[in-house]
Amino acid sequence: MDYSRPVDAELFPEGCERCSLTKFTGWMTFLGLIFLWGLYAAVRVLSFGLGETGMDDYFGFGLWITFDLAVIALGAGAFFTGALRYILNIDELKNIVNLAAVIGFLCYTGAMLILVLDIGQPIRCWFGYWYPNVHSMLTEVIFCITCYCIVLILEFVPLILENRQLMKKRFIHALAHNFHVYMPIFAGIGAFLSTFHQGSLGGMYGVLFGRPYLFREGFFIWPWTFFLFVLSAVASGPMFTVLICALIEKMSGRKLVSWEVKQLMAKIAATMLLVYTVFKCLDSWYWATDTLIGEGLTFDQMFHGWIYGKWLFWLEHLCLIIPRTVLLCKGLRAKAPIMYSMMFLTCTSIVLNRYLLTVQGL
Repeated sequence: MDYSRPVDAELFPEGCERCSLTKFTGWMTFLGLIFLWGLYAAVRVLSFGLGETGMDDYFGFGLWITFDLAVIALGAGAFFTGALRYILNIDELKNIVNLAAVIGFLCYTGAMLILVLDIGQPIRCWFGYWYPNVHSMLTEVIFCITCYCIVLILEFVPLILENRQLMKKRFIHALAHNFHVYMPIFAGIGAFLSTFHQGSLGGMYGVLFGRPYLFREGFFIWPWTFFLFVLSAVASGPMFTVLICALIEKMSGRKLVSWEVKQLMAKIAATMLLVYTVFKCLDSWYWATDTLIGEGLTFDQMFHGWIYGKWLFWLEHLCLIIPRTVLLCKGLRAKAPIMYSMMFLTCTSIVLNRYLLTVQGL
């Protein structure tokens, strides 16, 4: 026996080394404090009600809904990367698709936990399934998020089964292999479910004709916000995955994914960002110059003070236009600090968008 190795070294993947105890303890302490902060907030909400989040009869949502929708959008890298890898057969993404699945799993389970707080009384969490409001887009959101969370769990299971010790068992080895065989089906189902629930989250706000900041016209039964939410998630999800990958590499001091794969993800995401930016700017222009005027309102009336000021609207669009321009230039994209900065700006824009369409819009 090699006593120089950790006791549980046999559980590690080949070539994987443990980081120092000091670094591990430091980061776990930091993450533990964040977890305790969230646990404290959850106890307060479940003990004293949703009024703790600033909700009242005028504001139908608390600030938490912004983070809920933002996490769902940024976690979309899982379904989009999975679709690119398993359906479009882009083999270069095989080294990052597992990380994307883990990030998506954490984002969506986190969103489900926030929804537990959202309903106020977790004991009635089954009401949405047993007594669905067939006229509400939120019903579609509930079912799609739940089903997609199950798909993410199925995509996450092979990562556990591929443990070196577990793979020695013939049944588990065969099960893990078959999971990979049918992974294109899971990826396709995940892409379908995620597309519709991302869109329904946007459509849920776009149909609120009593809220002029939110109301949009659209195509058939879907307002334009339905399609904008899908495009924004597809554009920002892969960027968030790359940012998390870079952060983990910085924290652990170990390389997870090659620079070429990150460049490919940035190129694909930049292309989707171009599409989203064009339609987003057209939507904003039409809303300000036609939809609002049709309601007898003006652009200036939609904003007030500093917290709800116009600067947020312009910052959201600026954080789209600049990254789109920079990331489409190969020379600029090849520089790591610039690429990561532009990805961070894009994710910031998406979070701002969710804030403006939830808290600001109300």
